[in-house]
Amino acid sequence: MKVCTKLSTALFPCPVVMVSCIGLSGKPNIITLAWVGTVCSNPPMVGIGINPKRYSFRLIEETGEFVVNIPTKSIVKEVDFCGTVSGREVDKFTETRLTPYPSIKVRPPLIQECPINMECVLRNRILLGSHQLFIGEVILVHADENILDERGDINNTKIVPIAYNRREYWNLGERIGVHGFSKKPYDSSS
Repeated sequence: MKVCTKLSTALFPCPVVMVSCIGLSGKPNIITLAWVGTVCSNPPMVGIGINPKRYSFRLIEETGEFVVNIPTKSIVKEVDFCGTVSGREVDKFTETRLTPYPSIKVRPPLIQECPINMECVLRNRILLGSHQLFIGEVILVHADENILDERGDINNTKIVPIAYNRREYWNLGERIGVHGFSKKPYDSSS
């Protein structure tokens, strides 16, 4: 039997990312977000939801640029810290000892400890209510060499990304299928 529950965003798990941004002052900041996702494949675009009260909101508005950094299990403490303190009062790169790494096409730095980084340019924004959706075009993707396969594609088994699961951080388990596997003849035994 189904019962109605409290109205909420019951979609989970969500990917966890660290968005690096920089304002006109030149001081970089990091914000941890879970309201994120791919919104277009050609051109590649990602959406990030940020409350306008957040410090990073103003920085992205000022420059129209941001970097989506994919963190791993090894820096989950730093991920949580960057999502619980404000860059207005704290230099998050200094406090966490995360390394700002120069981007190529945008002003905000990459986070070196994150194995995947996407340089983005703001293309659109939509005020939704408590959050604004920033839609950024991915103009350059960086990946650590050691996570790539022989074809130069990201090997998912070599990274341990983080998911946000209703106020908890989780890592991902094993692969349970591949895109298109359901088109093969149906086998009820599997």
